[in-house]
This record gives sequence, structure tokens and C-alpha cells, in this order.
Amino acid sequence: MELNTEEMLLNMGPQHPSTHGVIRFVVKTDGEVMNAAVPDIGYLHRSIEKIAEKATYNGFMPWTDRVDYLAAMNCNVAYAMAVEKLAGIEISRRAEYLRVIAMELNRIISHLLAVGSLGMDVGAYTPFVHALREREKANDLIEELCGQRLTYNYARIGGVIYDMTPNWDKKVLAFLDQFEPLVNEFDRLLTDAKILRKRLGGIGVVTAEDAINYNLVGPNLRGSGIMFDLRKDMPYSVYPELDFEIPVGTGEAGALGDCFDRYNVRMKEMRESVKILRQCFERIPAGEHQVKVPKKIRPPAGDTYVRTESTRGDLGVYLVSDGSDKACRVKFRCGSFNAMSIVEKISRGMMVADLIAFIASLDIVAPEIDR
Repeated sequence: MELNTEEMLLNMGPQHPSTHGVIRFVVKTDGEVMNAAVPDIGYLHRSIEKIAEKATYNGFMPWTDRVDYLAAMNCNVAYAMAVEKLAGIEISRRAEYLRVIAMELNRIISHLLAVGSLGMDVGAYTPFVHALREREKANDLIEELCGQRLTYNYARIGGVIYDMTPNWDKKVLAFLDQFEPLVNEFDRLLTDAKILRKRLGGIGVVTAEDAINYNLVGPNLRGSGIMFDLRKDMPYSVYPELDFEIPVGTGEAGALGDCFDRYNVRMKEMRESVKILRQCFERIPAGEHQVKVPKKIRPPAGDTYVRTESTRGDLGVYLVSDGSDKACRVKFRCGSFNAMSIVEKISRGMMVADLIAFIASLDIVAPEIDR
């Protein structure tokens, strides 16, 4: 006897523990297998780009934290670099190193939350608690550097607001000494766990061709086997002076470009950030952390575009100046927005339960989608 079935429309979100923010997915399903999951965004739009046109260049810096609150250091620095490029401001090498140190610590903080919450989404709660514990230690260090634990507001046009406090470098190195072996512990708890590999391996496969066509960036792009990282391929700041590797997906748990590959790239990137931080503390020169800039910055009329490698990939800032003390137009290009575009295609034929793992593997941050 043939059963008559019909497609159902289900709401996943906008308030759902697995959407990692206020996002709604319209799930079209006939039973456990989905026909598609369509993202519905816009719940966190806060007009940040419009606010940039109303605030002075210096006054907008705290707002850049909100572009991606889990990678606020990268947002601070990307905006500062765009203004400095347009205004012809050159910062000191010490400030460059301080920025890279802050950004790589932020990368560890963000990736810890990404891999920890991914494990929790597929049923492994204990590693999430361990990740939060280590994240809090890194947050303590960032707080000592800039006074904040989430929305840092650390970079300034012309450098950074504070230099390192005495012995701060030794505290960070002590953290790295104890953190590096713990990454191996995370591997034992998560990466090598048979259940996690079964839940992520061969699920949500994004081919290299699709990753390029959908403009994926960062770990989501590298998880598909494409070795592209702006820190290496379009180097900026002091990254060309530093020795580090670019991890890519290998398909070791099922298929190249699956959820496991994206997860594993982030695990490996934390190790690379540790290497970068150690080199920075060996090489950071003496000097000023902030060069003198006019109280009211008025870049000459024109436009510029700056790209940096944030924790979620290519973070671009397009800046237009009309010669006044306020930007004529600011546009942020972020990794989470691009990642959302591929959800509908990959979710076709996917089990509903696997959608949770797929979304978690993309490491989407909702405010980065809506600006």
C-alpha cells in the first residue's frame, strides 16, 4: 500500500539553541529527510554601517566590536587599517606586533567556542566545559591588556590604546605552555572520538568547486582543501615575518570538505596561533604603541578596501571618504554571511539531525550576518 505524504514547513529558530544566535531556518521536510533548509536572516540588523556614517572615524571604533563580537579584535584592526590606509597613517612596528598578538589570542578564544559548541551540538557536553575553562583564561589575559573581555575596543587609528602591562608577556607564554598540551587533550576527547567522527564524517560535504562558487572563506574554505589564507596569500602587518602553516581539510573522517574537516581545521589553527604568538613575543621591538594622529581625522576624498584574515575568514572593510571627519560609506564583508548562502544547497537530502552538525561546522555568528 502506497502512503500519501506531503512536505511540511518547520521553523528552526529564530530562538533555537543550535542556531548559534537569532537566525531562522525554514525547514522543508517530508519525514526525517529534508528537501531544503532555507535561512531567513535579518533578526539582528543594527544598522552598524549606517552608524559609521554618523560617527567620527575615532568615534566609530567601539561599534566595530559588534560586527563580530567573537572576533572583535580583528574587526577593530581591519577598520583601523582601512582608515590608516586612506589617511596615509603609518603605525609603529610595536603596535603591529601588539595587534597581531591580540588577534591571535582572539582566534584561540573564538575557535575554542566554535569547537566546544560543535561538540555539544552533537551530544558531547564535557569538552565544551573544558573549552570554556581555557577560553576564560585567555579572556583574563585580554582583559588585562585592554580592560574588556568581549567587546575589546583595543585598536586605535594609529596603533593600539594600551601597551602591554609589565610581565603580561610572561603570563601569556605561561598560558600557551599549559594550553598547547591541552589541545592534545581536546583531540582525545573530541577529534579522536568515534561518535564525533561518525556524526561529522561525510556530512555536509562542500566540494572545493562549491566552496569557491559560494565564496566561502576562512576555515570553511580551507576545510574543502583549498589552501588560501590572507595572512599568507595577501600578507599584511607583520605576518610575512612569521613562520606558520595553513591547515586544510583532508577528508580523513569520510569525505573532503565534510563537517569534520571544517572542525579539524579550527583545531589545527589554534596550534598555529600558539606558534605565531611565541614568535611575536620573541620579536616585538621597543617603541610607541600609538603614533600621533590629529584629534579629528579627515582622510582625503577617495575610497579604499582592506582585507584581513579574521577567525571566520576574509574580513573586508570598504571605506569611502568625502574629506570630512565622518565616513561617507563603510561596508563590511564578513564570512558568516557568505556561509549562509550554501546552506540551502547542501541541506537538500540531509537528515534533520545532521543540519545541526552542519550549521555548527560553519561557525556562524549571527551579528556578522546582519549589519
